[in-house]
Amino acid sequence: MNRREVITLIGGAVAVWPMAARAQRVGGMRRIGILVGYSEDDPQTKERLVAFRQELERRGWLEGRNLIVDYRYAPAASQVQVLAKELVALQPDLIFAQSTPIVAALKRESRAIPIVFVGVGDPIGWGFVESLAHPAGNLTGLILFEASIVGKWLGMLKEIAPSTRRAALVLNPKTTAYDYILHAAEALAPSLAIELIPSPIENAADIEHVIATFAQVSDGGLVLPADITTTVHRDLIVTLAARHRLPAVYSDRLFVAAGGLMCYTLDRTDQFRAAASYVDRILRGTKAADLPVQAPTKYQTVLNIKTAKSLGLTVPPGLLVAADEVIE
Repeated sequence: MNRREVITLIGGAVAVWPMAARAQRVGGMRRIGILVGYSEDDPQTKERLVAFRQELERRGWLEGRNLIVDYRYAPAASQVQVLAKELVALQPDLIFAQSTPIVAALKRESRAIPIVFVGVGDPIGWGFVESLAHPAGNLTGLILFEASIVGKWLGMLKEIAPSTRRAALVLNPKTTAYDYILHAAEALAPSLAIELIPSPIENAADIEHVIATFAQVSDGGLVLPADITTTVHRDLIVTLAARHRLPAVYSDRLFVAAGGLMCYTLDRTDQFRAAASYVDRILRGTKAADLPVQAPTKYQTVLNIKTAKSLGLTVPPGLLVAADEVIE
């Protein structure tokens, strides 16, 4: 589907309805917007949106029958605010948003249209909600991780590479909850005898510089929390980690599938399904403010054995047994 194409069944066109009339669409037809931070042809995005639509269908919402869906894709940061404005101008009943920058852009455009989010690390810190239990505004959804998960990532790094004494925390302060993760990492790293090296980046050039500089001192490893910037540049990061022989722990299976060492992550596709249940409830009358923000409860470990061998690492039996997926 072209990102500007709008599916319409009501006389071939749908007018821009005033906010007060959103719940009164002709024939019970409802309208939602979707804004994600990847390209339309990204395989993982396709998979996750299929799961989202399937869950909506299971709950009785069929695209083209009783639901109009406006899709927007923003792989470049410069597109986000423009596309957020476009969606809000359509006055949908609800907007489904993925990633912190996208939610921030939508919040600037509307404080009335309900927004269901995924891919946000610290919704309280970003000012999206007042609390997880009581969002209080027009936003709710599912967070990516609680900050304490950084302790698990550091622990896995030490387990697979016991000589690790330094860990670079690589992420973009503009696109993720940098301080939220950093403060937790600073508190937990000393217990593992690891010196934490904060490594903020914004683009590919930053990533190359940060990793090359960090690798000049031995016994180091990389920790990459959830961040749309590093995810977009995952192939570059995996290549650099291999070139500099740096063990790395990631927060998304995409990195391991691309040749990264290992990850501890939630099922992102499952989060899209769970978000669809919130969309359903809001379309049926529940207020976003009354739906608590959900934290993940299920995680998975993925190991790339080939990468471990190339780095000269022996995977501990306990880590191997705990793995939900092993890539040979």
